[in-house]
Formats: sequence, C-alpha cells, structure tokens
Amino acid sequence: MIDFQNGGVFKLNQADPSVGTASVQDLLLDDEKVTAAFKGARDMVVFTTKRIIAVNVQGMTGKKTDYSSLPYSRIQAFSVETSGSFDRDSELEMYFSGLGKVRLEFGGAVDIKWVARWLAYHSM
Repeated sequence: MIDFQNGGVFKLNQADPSVGTASVQDLLLDDEKVTAAFKGARDMVVFTTKRIIAVNVQGMTGKKTDYSSLPYSRIQAFSVETSGSFDRDSELEMYFSGLGKVRLEFGGAVDIKWVARWLAYHSM
C-alpha cells in the first residue's frame, strides 16, 4: 500500500481525466466514471464518481503498480490548505475509517476548493 504519510511522494498537478481513465479503466465499475485526475512524476490520484484511486508506479521499470481504492463513504473528515504567496502548494488531508490519515500535496495550479466541494458532496 502507498505510504500516504509521506506527502513528498504526492506532488500532484492537474491532468486530463482521460489519462486517469486509461490508468484505471480495468478497475472501474460499470456505472463509475473518472471525473478528475492529478499526476505526479510517476504516480497518479484519480477521482471517480464512487471513490479515489491512488496509482503508485513501483520499481525501476515501472511495470509493477499498486492501486489503492479509497471510497468516499469511508471518509470521516477532511481538511484543505490553500496555497499562499510563498508556499504555492495546497494540501488535502482526509481521515478514513479503518485507514487513518491520507495526505496529498497538490501543485499551485490545482483548484483545491473544487476538491473540497467534490469531497463534501460525495462523502456526506
């Protein structure tokens, strides 16, 4: 499983949702759609209509991949930190029942308030 406590692994920037769909297509349920994708150097986080899927590419060749499914229904609380003048990154912390805290860092161009609204809608 991905070490979500190490936020440095997850410096994520907005990606085209089609890139996210291609990465997780075989994991999606029949009525599940990708709504947003955020990509790091090799890793990715995909928001779907039902859950968040973290894609962790492993190893030197990148052929081994870990997929972590984080259902919205298991989110107990979350917080967002917006970017500032000197700190251009924003952060998302989610607290999952049975898993604990998941922390993700986003690049300055990501609309973290959209992420907060999306989570509020889907986790309530």
